[in-house]
Amino acid sequence: MKKVYLAMSADIIHHGHINVIKEACKLGEVTVGILTDEVIAGYKRFPLLSFAERKEIISNIKGVARVVPQETLDYVPNLEKYKPDYVVHGDDWRTGEQKVIRQRVIEALQRWGGRLVEVPYTEGVSISQLDEAMHKIGTTPSARMRRLRQLLQIKPLVRVLEAHNGLTGLIAEKTKVRQNGRTKEFDAIWLSSLCDSTAKGKPDIELVDLTSRLNTINEILEVTTKPIILDGDTGGQEEHFVFTVRTLERLGVSAVIIEDKIGLKKNSLFGTEVKQTQDSIENFAHKISAGKQAQVTESFMIIARIESLILKAGLDDALARARAYIAAGADAIMIHSKEKDPAEIFAFCEAYGKLEQRVPLVAVPTSYNQVTESELAAAGINVVIYANHLLRSAYPAMQKTARMILEHERSLECDQHLMSIKEILTLIPGGM
Repeated sequence: MKKVYLAMSADIIHHGHINVIKEACKLGEVTVGILTDEVIAGYKRFPLLSFAERKEIISNIKGVARVVPQETLDYVPNLEKYKPDYVVHGDDWRTGEQKVIRQRVIEALQRWGGRLVEVPYTEGVSISQLDEAMHKIGTTPSARMRRLRQLLQIKPLVRVLEAHNGLTGLIAEKTKVRQNGRTKEFDAIWLSSLCDSTAKGKPDIELVDLTSRLNTINEILEVTTKPIILDGDTGGQEEHFVFTVRTLERLGVSAVIIEDKIGLKKNSLFGTEVKQTQDSIENFAHKISAGKQAQVTESFMIIARIESLILKAGLDDALARARAYIAAGADAIMIHSKEKDPAEIFAFCEAYGKLEQRVPLVAVPTSYNQVTESELAAAGINVVIYANHLLRSAYPAMQKTARMILEHERSLECDQHLMSIKEILTLIPGGM
């Protein structure tokens, strides 16, 4: 029999896909290349179903002889491996971003006399509309909670944006940029204690208690589906921290980050300008261990934030703490710095990479913001958090608007700086 190859993500199967498979079966023995989780997450979005689940579905469709992984958007590596007589695809890729991929398929097939067969596009099917419908359904606490671990497995760098209320949660959820054939978006949401406190007009000294923080968490949970990482400050007393872990886990929060300081909390970016005391390695490791023992599921993550570089305790101290915290059960390490360049972060990453036991690394490039995501990933960083940028951008804009109204005694002059009411209503689900 002739060999036939077709590729798909198979994340959302509709009758158009079935039609392509039927047409492929008429030509010979069908091999379906399923895009891996890594490929889908890299160019589109986090897959709704895992590769194993998608493979199982396609394997059970009549006429499919074999299902194989396709590890790149480019078909050529698989085509050279299987050398099919035919490649089957819908004719919708003749224009747009996939045109280049199509041309490479044609050129590859010519090398052994293969042929591209294009099936007319099935009208009335919109993946974007199906995606939007899935989003409106929402998610469950357990599905949301385990998403962060899944992201860490399939993405080289997890991108996280701060949110401090429902509106900013929607911005983190919905903002996307299409660039070089890939969709860029934020993978998770960071709930900063600084931003939560500031939005409430209170200082960032752990004055806003857990009950108030939970109100903010619930606001964001109600309107988003992405995983949430909570800034847990110091975690408080160990006896209190275990209950915090259980509460967050029950809500579906993916992770809590706690920092190894004691006493009245001061923001880390003050560094040694204010009095800040680092907890002992033993005490903080014990707190991590207690939190891990309190967990009910395997999905929830406790991330240990090391303040050694902030407090000028040095690289060796930071590494010693990383070893101890990992041994205590920390699921990831956040290394923090207030320097204007990333040199000490990179030095830590290099030394950390030589440790026998490692977990994912988290960075918050607030002060050294000239560093790029690709540079962080190359250094060994797995998660990058943009920790306070929505709040910091909102404040000057709102202050400017207030000043303009006072100066002109009307709001007309503000209009050019404002979103329209219609845009606001469109952003909010159910607003139209």
